[in-house]
Amino acid sequence: MSISTPLDISRTLLGALSTKICQYYEERIPREGSLLVVSNHRSFMDALVLMAAISTPIRFACHHYMGQVPILKEIVTEQFGCFPLEANLQRQQSFFQQSQALLKSRHAVGIFPEGTTPMVKFTAPNQIQEFHRGFAHLAVRNAIKNLAVLPIAIASLEEVQTSVVPLKLLSLFDPSEPLFNQSGWHPLIIYQRVAVLIGRPYEITSHHHEQYQGKQAKAVVTEITEYCHGEISQLLRLGCY
Repeated sequence: MSISTPLDISRTLLGALSTKICQYYEERIPREGSLLVVSNHRSFMDALVLMAAISTPIRFACHHYMGQVPILKEIVTEQFGCFPLEANLQRQQSFFQQSQALLKSRHAVGIFPEGTTPMVKFTAPNQIQEFHRGFAHLAVRNAIKNLAVLPIAIASLEEVQTSVVPLKLLSLFDPSEPLFNQSGWHPLIIYQRVAVLIGRPYEITSHHHEQYQGKQAKAVVTEITEYCHGEISQLLRLGCY
């Protein structure tokens, strides 16, 4: 890691891009314990915006190809402290191992549960995809003390849309990603004005860990997933208008 922290770099880049951030409900941010940040995801700027908004370095899980592309790999891992996931067969195990170790060390971990789709296809600022449930399993599968899941909505108020690279070029670095095996270009969204709305944290207790067994496990994972999706969806509607 360089001398500059990921938080400092985020603020510098946002300033260079002249991005204006409006923050709401900052009092909801937990200041003690471990923190799992969950957010919607449309732009490469989302990680920068989230760190600047909560004034905390966040270790983000990122797509496998980001750990394969020269220069990009150094930026995301060494400058921002992100951890690229492994290829498909090892992806889930890699995600849990790295995330759990970071949370136990009191690092804030960031997850974008919509996955790759909204990054590869242009979506409206108020649109949110279905959530993958990996983050909810992560929250309850190991007894991480004082863990809170914090849902945050990123609502773009003004942005520039362009394209950056052909999708098929990215397939060279990650052939396992079917979304890269198509024609077209990878979109690039640059926020000019963006609202960041902090949701109500979901506290993980010993009761959740006890429920994460047998037939009850699905119910508790579904509850956490739906809570975060619902919280972000509601905040997103407020922030985009």
